[in-house]
Amino acid sequence: MTINGQLSLREELRTLKSEDRPTIIKAIATAREFGDLKENAEYHAAKEKQSFIEGRIKNIESKLSNAQVIDVTTLNITDKVVFGSTVCLLNLDDKSKVTYKIVGEDESNIEKGLLSYKAPLAKAMIGKNINDFIEFNMQDFKKNFEIIKIEYT
Repeated sequence: MTINGQLSLREELRTLKSEDRPTIIKAIATAREFGDLKENAEYHAAKEKQSFIEGRIKNIESKLSNAQVIDVTTLNITDKVVFGSTVCLLNLDDKSKVTYKIVGEDESNIEKGLLSYKAPLAKAMIGKNINDFIEFNMQDFKKNFEIIKIEYT
C-alpha cells in the first residue's frame, strides 16, 4: 500500500476505536434499559453494528500488520510505471486525457483517479514506459492509450 493508504487506514482505525466503539457501547447500554432483549430491535441493531465495527477493526489491524508500505518517492525509477506512480494517459480514440495513480486495493477510488494495482488497466500499464502504447480490451470494445506522463509523488 502507499503511504497515503496506510495513513487513511490508521485514521479509520483511530475513529473506530476512539469514537465509534464507545458510541455503540453506550447505545447497547441504553437499549438494554428498554427491557426484554429478545424483542428489543434497538438492542439487536446496536449489537449488529458492534459486530461490524469489531470486525472492521480486526480487518484493518491485520492489513496494517501485514502491509508492505511503498514510498514511490524513494525509489530510483524514471519513466517506468510502477505501483504508486501517477500515470497520464492519452486516449488515442477520442484524444481525451485521463490520469490515474496506481494504489492498493483498500485505497482505490476510480472517481478520485486512484486505480487498484489489481485492476486490468493498471496491470496493462505496470512496467510500461513513457510513449508506450496500451491496448486495453474491455468487455465489448477496445481502448487504445499512450502513456504521456509518469510522476512519482
